[in-house]
Amino acid sequence: MGHPTIYPTGVTVYNPDKAYNGYTVAAPMGKCPMLIGMNGQELRFWEGVPSTHCKMLPGGNIMAQCGLRDPRYGYQDSMELAQIDWDGKVVWRFDRGEFIEDPGYPGRWMARTHHDFQREGNPVGYYAPGMNARADGGNSLMLAHRNLHCKNISDQLLVDDIVYEVNWKGEIIWEWVCSDHFEEMGFSAEARAALFRDPNNVQRGKLGGKHGVAPDVGDWMHINSLSVLGPNKWHDAGDQRFNPSNLIMDGRETGIIFIIDKKTGKIVWQVGPDYNATSALQELGWIIGQHHAHMIPRGLPGEGNILVYDNGGWSGYGAPNPASPNGVKYAQRDYSRVLEFDPTTLKIVWQYTPAEAGFMMPLDANRFYSPFISAAQRLPNGNTLITEGSTGRVFEVTAEHELVWEWKNPYKMEVALRMFAVYRAYRVPFEWVPQLEAPKPVAIAPLDVSTFRVPGAAPRGAMSTVKVDGGFNYDGPKK
Repeated sequence: MGHPTIYPTGVTVYNPDKAYNGYTVAAPMGKCPMLIGMNGQELRFWEGVPSTHCKMLPGGNIMAQCGLRDPRYGYQDSMELAQIDWDGKVVWRFDRGEFIEDPGYPGRWMARTHHDFQREGNPVGYYAPGMNARADGGNSLMLAHRNLHCKNISDQLLVDDIVYEVNWKGEIIWEWVCSDHFEEMGFSAEARAALFRDPNNVQRGKLGGKHGVAPDVGDWMHINSLSVLGPNKWHDAGDQRFNPSNLIMDGRETGIIFIIDKKTGKIVWQVGPDYNATSALQELGWIIGQHHAHMIPRGLPGEGNILVYDNGGWSGYGAPNPASPNGVKYAQRDYSRVLEFDPTTLKIVWQYTPAEAGFMMPLDANRFYSPFISAAQRLPNGNTLITEGSTGRVFEVTAEHELVWEWKNPYKMEVALRMFAVYRAYRVPFEWVPQLEAPKPVAIAPLDVSTFRVPGAAPRGAMSTVKVDGGFNYDGPKK
């Protein structure tokens, strides 16, 4: 599909009567965290915070993964996780995950955090009524990396996913290691063989960033989301799989979404990796390359259902096929879906796909498509805030799929992929930032692209018309 060379940035659509009005916090990749008003006002930058993922805490604080390890030696490793107040003061930080001695650098402690984190008090890291993340203490959950060998996965070096729980003093009080639970994940013989041969080796993927080199490790699982279930109706009804303390995660490279028991660490609920395994999974459809799988918190419309940005693109391990001769990234699809589904029946409750966006399927399917990063947030009024990450587009739709707010990131990455990408964005209520007076809303009607012209361009319509005698239409035989 062709793309225009000229397009607007900032807020392009805003319906104050139908949108959930608040602030939007995001960290465009290659830019510092920023706070955005509903009309696109860039209200606050936290300069000097190199981060691709930030969240807002009540009171104007942010949490962010800060500082990227040299990509020759660490894959997507952040040096620390930090909490920073409105005035730029570092309130809390954690870096004591592992002592690292990279060639050419002094030895130092690093968190090696990546992708996601949560602060005690809120299960998912975005606004939910009555569940505010603590800004003055409490424990933090975070995803981190650890290099290791695991012979039942592959004979190659792996970069594995670890979950840390860290107290306010910066002490690790609980951890979970993903590779310890490989045998619980239900990979087929074909998938295991593909994974053993090539556990998504980062170096062969040439994903090394500014140096053009990457560490020689297998990013076999690539967990990109981590949250707590929180109080929910399933557990209230007696289903112990959904204990409020349990954790939900998803593995982008395996196509798996899973819940672990916090006490035992065992997987107690899972979809994937094989979406042909049951009729319910077949009806749900293949979830590919997904991000931000979480349970909608209590107090929000759809509470208890799973919300996920199903990217499409490529992921999974299986039998070799023409699109994947080695069986790695063997499931592929060139459009995205946002899915809300019941975790007990796997029935889709709500979705946003190219069809709901108004595009012709399958010809224009890839007009809603981000094959990596991205997110979805359920808002208190029933709307959904969607981050179409690779395009840098954040937009809000109603339950009826009407577009009521849209923002296009204006900041281009200066290195690496040279994109306008945004990993995730979140909407927070005005009262979370008491330092600001809520901006007055000004509606922005969608442009009529059929009549819009840039200055100097001729308007639509013929300057003169002539009618051709008789014409050439075939109207059928004369009677």
